[in-house]
Amino acid sequence: MNKTNPRIIALVGMPGSGKGTCTDYLHTTYKWPLVHFGNMVYEEVQRRGLDNVRDEAFVREDMRAQEGKAVLAKHAARKADEYAAESEHIIVFDGLYSWSELQFLRETYGNSLLVVATTAPRKIRYQRILARNDSHRKYTDEQQVMNRDISEIENLEKGGPIAFADYTIVNDSAPEAMTGKLDDILKSEGLL
Repeated sequence: MNKTNPRIIALVGMPGSGKGTCTDYLHTTYKWPLVHFGNMVYEEVQRRGLDNVRDEAFVREDMRAQEGKAVLAKHAARKADEYAAESEHIIVFDGLYSWSELQFLRETYGNSLLVVATTAPRKIRYQRILARNDSHRKYTDEQQVMNRDISEIENLEKGGPIAFADYTIVNDSAPEAMTGKLDDILKSEGLL
């Protein structure tokens, strides 16, 4: 690895699957820089003076309509390049959503991109989401969460990156079990 070719670890998964827990773990444990795709959307929602729960999907899809389906990956790659210029060689991406984003990142980083999917049974994911104290958005019922799932699958091509991940972690127990599996993957890739 060198400054111009950082190693990117991209976490993908449906809401409540544990990808945020994994990215937070990597960021706090190993001090690797974190680029959160969703925060780029929330920043745009706030810039437009809109509501995070009601308008997040609209803004995300509007950004994609205006700048292309890989818009968030392009923004993330620019941030990764900034970190690489500061001698950061491993960078974590949280929230790679779409097939187009994955294709862009594969073209940009090639074998330096490692995609790890987190999965969990839908019932567990929904329980986690409803129990969250999320500063960006608060869901009040399973139908809202299901609507988000459907929107992300139908409108964001979200299934592709999950299906084509290099590794998949099933997160149906304690967070420590999931982060232990993540460490095993990173060891097998020579990153730890």
